[in-house]
Amino acid sequence: MSKILIKNAKIVNEGSIFEGDVFIEDQFIKEIGETISPKTADTTVVQAEGKYLFPGMIDDQVHFREPGLTHKGDIASESRAAVAGGITSFIEMPNTIPHATTQNELEKKFDIAAKTSYANYSFMFGGTNDNLEELLKTNPKNVAGVKLFLGSSTGNMLVDDEIVLEKIFSSTDMLIAVHCEDEQTIQDNLSKYIATFGEDIPVALHPQIRSSEACFISSSKAVALAKKTGARLHVFHLSTAQEMDLFTNKIPLAEKKITAEVCVHHLWFNDSDYEDKGTLIKWNPAIKSKKHQKALWKALLDDRIDVIATDHAPHTLEEKRRVYTKSPSGAPMVQHALPAMIKFYEKEKISLEKIVEKTAHNPAILFKIEKRGFIREGYYADLVLIDLSKPWTVIKDNILYKCGWSPLEGTTFTSRITHTFINGNLVYKNGKFNDTIKGQRLEFDR
Repeated sequence: MSKILIKNAKIVNEGSIFEGDVFIEDQFIKEIGETISPKTADTTVVQAEGKYLFPGMIDDQVHFREPGLTHKGDIASESRAAVAGGITSFIEMPNTIPHATTQNELEKKFDIAAKTSYANYSFMFGGTNDNLEELLKTNPKNVAGVKLFLGSSTGNMLVDDEIVLEKIFSSTDMLIAVHCEDEQTIQDNLSKYIATFGEDIPVALHPQIRSSEACFISSSKAVALAKKTGARLHVFHLSTAQEMDLFTNKIPLAEKKITAEVCVHHLWFNDSDYEDKGTLIKWNPAIKSKKHQKALWKALLDDRIDVIATDHAPHTLEEKRRVYTKSPSGAPMVQHALPAMIKFYEKEKISLEKIVEKTAHNPAILFKIEKRGFIREGYYADLVLIDLSKPWTVIKDNILYKCGWSPLEGTTFTSRITHTFINGNLVYKNGKFNDTIKGQRLEFDR
């Protein structure tokens, strides 16, 4: 039974920062106190003076590309990068090959993760126009939720049959997570620009093609349907000012039936960055103007937006550098998301307490994840030590993604994740990994 004592950390938890010690025994936080002495001679002591201790980030939206797209990334490579970035648990999307649209294919992904994932894990079941019977077999105790693509579909995963959509919303108590962009609006916009530019459309027009109107049409329909049916709805990667009025901060998160997420890239980039970054920052939904970015920040800070995630989606550089219509959307972010949010703290845009709330506490509450997301006695010891005065620059040599690049390359962060503990195990320390430890399947209190 392993024993670890973290000494003299600045503990950031549940709205406060206080200096103290945390004692870990086996997988769990056994004691939190102002001063704790080693219990036995075999207790490992980690001196954390001057460092901040966070509950590990729970990333509720990633694409790790396994199975079927492992030239871009796989569960082992991307979870490893996530752990180096302070992410201790992730929820992965169903649009791999084959799609996780049957219980059999879903469980195959869990089997892969059990053998290879550095972090704790869960996966979304993918809804389609014709798999409701299979969807209803999903176990709410050990599967994060159901993912519906209401735009930007992969293969047959676009759910565009309104009768089917209402049946799904009416039939399941599972959390339904949605990608909201109206496909007809996008296709109409795309056709117009192809007529003008051909395949090589300037990437700066991406937010006009995948427009704010396309986002609002889709998300407003999803919210209306959730209200009509009483479904538990979670809207991924919001990107527009218009959508912010669809969500409330008037009730506690645990009581919300409709919740919202924002991704780091929509907080970090805006449309002025297309000139420099080009298709490297082509995401769906599109990065939009400073006006939209400002509205996202306001809603995040006033609690209409509940969680921060990455939508980590690696592609090869060769793929990303193709002309606009051939360049896939998405980019890798898990290694750099938490340092990016701390950079915003240094710019006085957000507090450390609010970062922890949105990246750890709230995902745990929102998904009802058992015993994670907080620094509490009896909870799993998923913890991250951060040195806020240890600068480093993102360069190719320190990028851990399998695709080998980052849209934040050249950025200097002043904070560095020095230790990542997962289920009481020190999995990452100062650039080195314990490759013998694997994460656990998340369980849900439903």
